[in-house]
Amino acid sequence: MLVMLVAINTSAQQEAMFSHYSFNTLSVNPAYAGTRGALTMTGVHRSQWVNFPGAPITQTVSVHSPIFSDKLGVGLSLLNDKIGKSKNSSVFADFSYKLRLGNGQLSFGLKGGISVRSDKLTEIDTDTEDDPLFAQDVQSRIVPNFGAGAYYYTENFYVGISTPQVLENDFSIEGTDQKLNLAERHYYFIAGAMLNLSKNKKIKLKPTAYIKYVAGAPLAIDATALVYFNNRFWVGPMFRYGDAAGMLIGVNITEQFALSYGYDWSFANSSSRYNAGSHELLLRYDFIFNNKEKIESPRYF
Repeated sequence: MLVMLVAINTSAQQEAMFSHYSFNTLSVNPAYAGTRGALTMTGVHRSQWVNFPGAPITQTVSVHSPIFSDKLGVGLSLLNDKIGKSKNSSVFADFSYKLRLGNGQLSFGLKGGISVRSDKLTEIDTDTEDDPLFAQDVQSRIVPNFGAGAYYYTENFYVGISTPQVLENDFSIEGTDQKLNLAERHYYFIAGAMLNLSKNKKIKLKPTAYIKYVAGAPLAIDATALVYFNNRFWVGPMFRYGDAAGMLIGVNITEQFALSYGYDWSFANSSSRYNAGSHELLLRYDFIFNNKEKIESPRYF
């Protein structure tokens, strides 16, 4: 029964999920590259369903920056995602071009790169002896992919749409007609705002939304409502519709260095009785050469 649970969750969660999606936008939308106006490095570690055998463990590191002018942006994203006996690693380059539109900027982005997938099927214990479905490992395979996105943002608002991996690569076992997994195309919609809650503007509310659509699966909807205090500390709830609820808390240690922690518990998943929830840690650093600009215009997105 345990093997069945792991297999079901592996196919359902094809792309890594993050509670810090509003801090880690480049992972789903290449048009975000360079929009912070600084060389920005972000790292995230997520341990999902702690104490549950085969639970997902994910790390991602991204770096992006404007280049040559404010209109052009470049980025690089690295991902390591392990679920059970399956491991997926990827590296993608991101490119963006921005246009002034109204009070904000409209950015268009493209990304391209490779993913490496391997599955240690022979290490899985099954109820059926010599089960042919688990008789051979899926060796490391390198597959290319590309994606695209659009992102509009102002000082206090953003909205974006994207599909980070257009090609639906299939992972089959060599020498057989057996297909282990088909990578379905995912579509993302993101939005957020920064609202003043006090006259002195020292208390702000940052509501955000994240919607993911993939054929054959229910619509995934995430939402957060973070309250910022004096542009330094933030705390607030997160909610994943029909799946999980939790909390994010963070601090701008300096004008350039941010640290944030998130915890969520999957109340709807059948494995929720056997795990201690999910933990997520984010670190972000902005390399700013004009500190005055940083102080006058805090980057909330």
